[in-house]
Amino acid sequence: MATEVELTPRAAQRVQQMMHEKGEKGCKLRVFIAGGGCSGFQYGFCFEEQTEEDDTVMSADGVEVLVDPTSLAYLEGASIDYVDDVAGSRFVINNPNAKTTCGCGSSFSA
Repeated sequence: MATEVELTPRAAQRVQQMMHEKGEKGCKLRVFIAGGGCSGFQYGFCFEEQTEEDDTVMSADGVEVLVDPTSLAYLEGASIDYVDDVAGSRFVINNPNAKTTCGCGSSFSA
């Protein structure tokens, strides 16, 4: 059984704020893995209205999170946070499945 992807309260609050700013009411946050990036795989985020039949659907502080089966294999047990520090504002993924991560944190190798 797959371990869910955690969206921290701070990340959920930022997602809700972004949806409101973009007029994306009723949308869900899709988290996915794509090929590319400087370390091999790249994290991706988008808003979607529709859930696919094989998606895993999670809920965190009022935000529905969708993950396709292939991406879930790479994201099992991951935590998504939102940070605002001297390096800037960004989503940060703590992924226990990543063997290496690039300096900016947007890509990894498994």
